[in-house]
Amino acid sequence: MSVNVAIVGATGAVGQEFLAVLAERDFPIKSIKFLASARSAGKTIEFKGKGYTVEELTKDSFKGVQVAFFSAGGSVSKEFAAAAVQAGAVVVDNTSAFRMKEGVPLVVPEVNPEQIHKHNGLIANPNCSTIIMNVPVWPLHKANRVKRIVVSTYQAVSGAGAWGLYELDAQLKAYAAGQPITREKFPHQIANNLFCHNTKVAENGYNEEENKMVNETRKIFADPKIMVTATCVRVPIPRAHSESINLEFERPMTPEQVRDVLKKAPGVRIVDDRENNHFPMPLEASGQDNVLVGRIRQDISRDDGRGIELFVSGDQIRKGAATNAVQIAEKLI
Repeated sequence: MSVNVAIVGATGAVGQEFLAVLAERDFPIKSIKFLASARSAGKTIEFKGKGYTVEELTKDSFKGVQVAFFSAGGSVSKEFAAAAVQAGAVVVDNTSAFRMKEGVPLVVPEVNPEQIHKHNGLIANPNCSTIIMNVPVWPLHKANRVKRIVVSTYQAVSGAGAWGLYELDAQLKAYAAGQPITREKFPHQIANNLFCHNTKVAENGYNEEENKMVNETRKIFADPKIMVTATCVRVPIPRAHSESINLEFERPMTPEQVRDVLKKAPGVRIVDDRENNHFPMPLEASGQDNVLVGRIRQDISRDDGRGIELFVSGDQIRKGAATNAVQIAEKLI
């Protein structure tokens, strides 16, 4: 079954990744249109050897569209998603606009694919850090319920958009040349530095990224009682997020049992070579769809055997955004 596809935000970093993923996975496309702001309208995008003209996004853009991928920001989704649904499209939204809205499925295909067909025209793609954590934690949760997750993230600058890459590159060049380092969009210098994730800090003391990981995991796992606490940090890495994850299980669990579960888990690749000190790295996760998992070890601060430590790396633009959304659409059709 081939479908008519639209990509909203086609000229952005995630929009461009959608093109690569759709082509690589040979997604069954009957027709495709690329939608963006008036500023980008008229540009040419090449897809599978053919040039397409970017069209200005309006509420009339979705006639005949069956699947619409939205990746242009929450305000755009809030303004235009309803028009796409009204025109008959199913919207797979990569923004935070509808993730916690009741009745909108929040889906990681390796975790809760059964939710996809419960949509009312809208399916939400989770936050990138949430996806990267959930892919390896879910199969363990099924094998032995996870009671508590303590996660610290090391998030690449490209997670902020293409400008994050430009700012890191410009600051590194200035540093190498002995020139003054200037900030443009990040709140602090990112070259040779790291800082609390550049989202607003809420009244509970957690930034938006941290609260997303807490709330989204509970919705995706359909487990409102699971305890999650997160610390999200922006680091001077171009691409791929990493996360240190501490898990508390209901019953004792050994590292060997964890490896056995993860070896069979979809979307996971174990990188856990203690002898050569080779574990997940963003450099190796970049461009990959699998989440790399390693540093699998018992939590030695506990004497009950119910604690496990993991370290993971995942490409936040692919599995954390475009690939996850395309996987949703594949299962949808």
